[in-house]
Amino acid sequence: MCLRTRWRRCSRRCRRGSWLWTGRASEPGRPRRGWKEAHMATIGFIGLGHMGLPMARNLLKAGHVVQGFDLSTAAVNALATAGGVPAGSIAKVVADADIVVTMLPEGRHVRTVYLDQGGVFLSAPTSALLVDCSTIDVETARTVNAAAAARGFTMVDAPVSGGVAGAEAGTLTFMVGGTEAAFARAEPILAAMGKAVIHAGPAGNGQAAKICNNMMLGIQMISVCEAMALAMKLGLAPEKLFEISSRSSGQCWSLTSYCPVPGPVPTSPANRGYEPGFATAMMLKDLRLAQAAAQGVAASTPLGAEAYQLYNLFAASGNEGLDFSAIIKMMIGSAA
Repeated sequence: MCLRTRWRRCSRRCRRGSWLWTGRASEPGRPRRGWKEAHMATIGFIGLGHMGLPMARNLLKAGHVVQGFDLSTAAVNALATAGGVPAGSIAKVVADADIVVTMLPEGRHVRTVYLDQGGVFLSAPTSALLVDCSTIDVETARTVNAAAAARGFTMVDAPVSGGVAGAEAGTLTFMVGGTEAAFARAEPILAAMGKAVIHAGPAGNGQAAKICNNMMLGIQMISVCEAMALAMKLGLAPEKLFEISSRSSGQCWSLTSYCPVPGPVPTSPANRGYEPGFATAMMLKDLRLAQAAAQGVAASTPLGAEAYQLYNLFAASGNEGLDFSAIIKMMIGSAA
């Protein structure tokens, strides 16, 4: 069979001569699942902040048409400079979108953007795939997903790990909640922005994975900072503790990839005055979400609770804008 018989010309607004794959997912030699969504899609992107803007830029680099909306005019202009299409409202940015991606601060913003008058549900075509990359509470993620399904939309929650550096480099990890079919549609689009796209299960499980992962991260970072502070007081150089622990049972990502003291890991924020890759305020938010989720299901998370209290104290001292690894300043008594 001639290969071209398995392709058809694109009927949407994409580059002249583009072709879309229409073959079955089981055929050998096929493009990846969801190729129709991934190939020259029109994407409405809502939320062009520190994470959203570089993610949108990577979609542009992948060849997609990206229309963007944000409350910040500067952010929308930055997308336009990168080749995106500025939009003046949510309704306009999603009106002809194949895919809608949102990256918003909190659950209340997600509810507003999707559910309110002039929001996504009332403005986007029901054929559009909806992808929420915000980090929010599990309950809101499941509520909005159910509302999407009731209106005929396909939706996934797809929070990320990797911080601003990962967003810029296109090396994020996506934790995806939704049906198998929804994941298959979302996977190729998310792959344009990340190095790993993992199906966590049904709706809301992406958010569950994210808050559990970041609770572990917060606890681990505090343990590394405490050990470094103790080593200094005992006369052991932090560089020497790093050399030993990075090859011993104390090894963890917070130590070997994100060391909170300057020197051992040249790329860590400790070497640039704790300029945030992942801000203290964001870690505090995720720990708060984890504690709320734990209380909701009567789960015991004593170390998570203590990590939340310590980061809350550190943030309240004027450090919310520093990288979360800067909590070592509090451990050694030099916090602002």
